[in-house]
Amino acid sequence: MADDLTSLQAQLATLKNAYRSGARRVSYDGKNVDYGTTQEMREAIAALENDIATMQGTKPVRTILVRSHKGW
Repeated sequence: MADDLTSLQAQLATLKNAYRSGARRVSYDGKNVDYGTTQEMREAIAALENDIATMQGTKPVRTILVRSHKGW
């Protein structure tokens, strides 16, 4: 894993571009990574965003979904 913020941001941009285009193979820093599913790609994107947020000293973005229903 990369140690500096610039490298992590470049990896994130590359991964997001691949995700948007539908590609499942990502290449950066001379390395190739094949993702089996789009879920794996989303998890990798979330992990990179979390690492970047931590390095910048900000809190990672969290999503909370509340569901309720009226009835029994």
